[in-house]
Amino acid sequence: MSTPATRTYERFPLARRIEHWTMMLSFTILAITGLPQKFPASELSIAFVYILGGIENLRMIHHFAAIVMMLGTAWHLLVFGYLGYVRRTRLSMLPNLQDMKDGWQALLYNIGRAKTPPQMGRYTFEEKMEYWAFVWGAIIMGLTGFMMWNPLTTTRLLPGEAIPAAKAAHGGEALLAVLAIIIWHMYGVHIKRFNKSMFTGRISEQEMLHEHPLELADVKAGIAERPVDTVALRKRQRIYLPVATVLALFMLLGIYGFVSAEETALTTVERQAPTVVVFVPWTATPAPTQTPTSPPTETALPTATPNATQLAAGSSTPGVASALTWDNSIGAMFQAKCASCHGAGALGGLNLSTHSDAMQGGASGPVIIAGDGANSLLVTRQKAGNHPGQLTPEEIAQVIEWIDAGALEK
Repeated sequence: MSTPATRTYERFPLARRIEHWTMMLSFTILAITGLPQKFPASELSIAFVYILGGIENLRMIHHFAAIVMMLGTAWHLLVFGYLGYVRRTRLSMLPNLQDMKDGWQALLYNIGRAKTPPQMGRYTFEEKMEYWAFVWGAIIMGLTGFMMWNPLTTTRLLPGEAIPAAKAAHGGEALLAVLAIIIWHMYGVHIKRFNKSMFTGRISEQEMLHEHPLELADVKAGIAERPVDTVALRKRQRIYLPVATVLALFMLLGIYGFVSAEETALTTVERQAPTVVVFVPWTATPAPTQTPTSPPTETALPTATPNATQLAAGSSTPGVASALTWDNSIGAMFQAKCASCHGAGALGGLNLSTHSDAMQGGASGPVIIAGDGANSLLVTRQKAGNHPGQLTPEEIAQVIEWIDAGALEK
């Protein structure tokens, strides 16, 4: 004869356990690949990126885990609709006033002001808070992730400041979610009382009596599940399944658009070795040989130093150095047009606030090759057009002239 310690009840069917582990694994991968991007200066982050073979590999894994989580969320919505509409399952995960009373009762019990803990049903108020916190986090992470993944599309509808704001919100929400899982979920489920139901699918009667006494009472009374009318069930299935199929197609198209809408500066381009200009000193032209029949003449020396482009092209006539510098015009231009994304927020690792930051480049490598404006990544991105901080053709020409003259600061 079974005892309360050995008698068990089904808590989660196999499909729900697979769904849980899929979401858990994707969340874990998102966390361990996202935090190094939030704290890029940390030695641990740098070492982890090195182990994975570079930032692009890290981002690829992060994006793949995000796609898995989006697919899992879409599946969860379809299952939720099936259980609610077709099976007529009680929506016991929805919060209600009793949850507030249970939370207050638990607080009083924990501080010694109440004699008994709250009596709860299928899901405790803590489990509901965790579930809806996950829902809220998924919404925030999805919206901000889309904005960073597709900045050009975003800035057609929102100002450029929305991109660094999305980055801050994405990283903050991710950190909050990781801390909640480690501190709250791990303690409540795996440390305080090791709950094996997500492994085995079953829970003992003793655990039910402690955690879900009201549900246990309903199970023993035979009213835990609503009776199913087979005829009505099949009728609802014929209605729901076509609708669910259409919804699934729309969600899959949405996910596809999410990940393939555009190619942005966050994608690392193949780096090209810049043309190295060898310094060749200019020397005075020797004076011509004098003859008795002609007066002596002098040949004028070059009056200006040629720029790098002319040297590379083998120009025989030295050019005039550009008057454009970072301090007198270029820096102010970048501040006005690019600071919303490439200021302190440093989208893609690129900060154009100062001359030294701009010359350092971003996650895709150097964006300015002094002396070679045509092949500088900053110029090629701007020439492609449709950039959030798009420069005018006249401004692009000034940038090229400045870079060709050596990208001087002063």
